[in-house]
Amino acid sequence: MNPADIASFFADPASLEREDYVLLDYVLETTAAPELAAAHLCSEQSTAQWRRIGYEEDYRPLHAAKVIALEVIDQLPAPSVPLDPPVTAPVTVLRVQIAHPLRNFGPRLPNLISAVLGEGAFFAPEVPLVKLLDIEFPESFLAAFQGPQFGVQGLREQLQVYDRPIFFGVVKPNIGLAPQPFAELAYQAWCGGLDIAKDDEMLADPEWSPLAERAACMGAARQRAEQHCQCPKGYLANITDEVERLVELHDLAVAQGATAVMVNALPVGLSAIRMLRRQARVPLVAHFPFIAACSRIPHYGVHTKVLTKLQRLAGYDVIIMPGFGPRMMTPEREVLENITACLEPMGAIKPSLPVPGGSDSAATLERVYRSIGHVDFGFVPGRGVFGHPMGPAGGAASLQQAWAAIAGQIPINDHAFHHPELAAALQTFG
Repeated sequence: MNPADIASFFADPASLEREDYVLLDYVLETTAAPELAAAHLCSEQSTAQWRRIGYEEDYRPLHAAKVIALEVIDQLPAPSVPLDPPVTAPVTVLRVQIAHPLRNFGPRLPNLISAVLGEGAFFAPEVPLVKLLDIEFPESFLAAFQGPQFGVQGLREQLQVYDRPIFFGVVKPNIGLAPQPFAELAYQAWCGGLDIAKDDEMLADPEWSPLAERAACMGAARQRAEQHCQCPKGYLANITDEVERLVELHDLAVAQGATAVMVNALPVGLSAIRMLRRQARVPLVAHFPFIAACSRIPHYGVHTKVLTKLQRLAGYDVIIMPGFGPRMMTPEREVLENITACLEPMGAIKPSLPVPGGSDSAATLERVYRSIGHVDFGFVPGRGVFGHPMGPAGGAASLQQAWAAIAGQIPINDHAFHHPELAAALQTFG
């Protein structure tokens, strides 16, 4: 590009009508001059070849993505991630904020993602590494989306749980059991104090545990638990499947007693979730398969909070995400950013309940609560409930006992002295 062409992909943010643009925050490594690399990133994701030979036309004034901020943040002797074919030249690390015209894709998630996370962004000349760190939507874009139907408040009203985290439990083993023993384990956990018993993300509609039969058993067990406990209980059914089956499986699960349905967000696709949201009669819950594959490398791909925002926009009421602790390999600041992305103001879009998960139990509840700093989250043990030495009822009871200690400002170990379920959890999982 010549200097004039490079300049055509830059703009003073004050000169742009904010409602006409999505704002994108990228970090990239380039072997080119910073301004040229940023211009390539804008060009490739928007206008690319902006005129036809022999015609006096230029699509850049209406359709070009524009750099509105550019910062050099580092110089490296080579790319931070080895590449094939190798790049051995020095690279400049840039932080680039781009305003991308809404008119290029409209309120359509597949088209938005194709533009900002597609060929243009990841195959820009002389930009071997790029990561989308954040995305901001104008009110005009948000107004075209329904977002969550129930949100945090709706889920709390469904369960009549207002002053503490919502306790989920993943019935184990993760690949599932035959429906009747599966439902019996859930019943024990509900009676011990669990709010929602859920299918794991790998258990959907297999031959050894068909969804219709499992949902019927779980629905009946849930009703028995509600009568026993005199309070609402939830069953979260995993309906992840081919897109054309989603509405059918939602209707089947709900008819049999499911109070929420889970769909693995990226394997199925966010546009499919937006479609299901229009039909759904219960809260929609996201799980995170495939997300780490796109996000974990620090200098390439997409930050998880971008995907959290897109899931919320698509209509998920609950977003299960990689949580705290070494097993999930996610920095604490990233977990907290995702929790914020679920709850922060987003036009008229309702908040989604964040559920940071991974190897949790009564032994980790206080640390998770202290890290988050408020009660608007879900807590989702698997083994911490269903692998408890006193059984699922003991595992669920240990959660309630741990929360009673936290709420009462009683040291957990002191409280455990009088509560054997909590003591067993601390000894087993602490």
